[in-house]
Amino acid sequence: MPRILGLDPGLGTTGWGLIQADGNRLSHVANGQLKTNASESLPKRLSHLASQLEALLADHAPEAAAVEEVFVNKNPQSTLKLGQARGVVLMVAARAGIEVGEYAARLVKKAVVGTGNAEKAQVHAMVQRLLPGAQIAGPDAADALAVAITHAHHLASSRRGVA
Repeated sequence: MPRILGLDPGLGTTGWGLIQADGNRLSHVANGQLKTNASESLPKRLSHLASQLEALLADHAPEAAAVEEVFVNKNPQSTLKLGQARGVVLMVAARAGIEVGEYAARLVKKAVVGTGNAEKAQVHAMVQRLLPGAQIAGPDAADALAVAITHAHHLASSRRGVA
């Protein structure tokens, strides 16, 4: 029964969600948000994000992790900062020896809702339905849980030999 950590990277707020997967049965373990201070320099913010994620991994010891792929914003600076935060998330997980799955936003929406062009509210409602009783710490945590659910489905499909 792997514990899967889903991550929704962001420089200001990185959402995280931890689930337990037992075949197709999923259960909520924990979720939250890692935040950085916008008044600090970029290197300090990235370092703080790395430290928070290292502590999270030490506390929860997930066997697998999954991260949403970067989508291009209208603002190139925002996209660059998102990419840098995502790089920190990938590096910290890799250094901890955790395999990381990467999923496009459309694939996450399709896995959770059934359609790749679902609205955020639909994704969050389905996450709540798939993980009943979970107190979700905000939209970033809900997105992270959706990524973890997607990875759980992918792992279950891989075990059955389905692509």
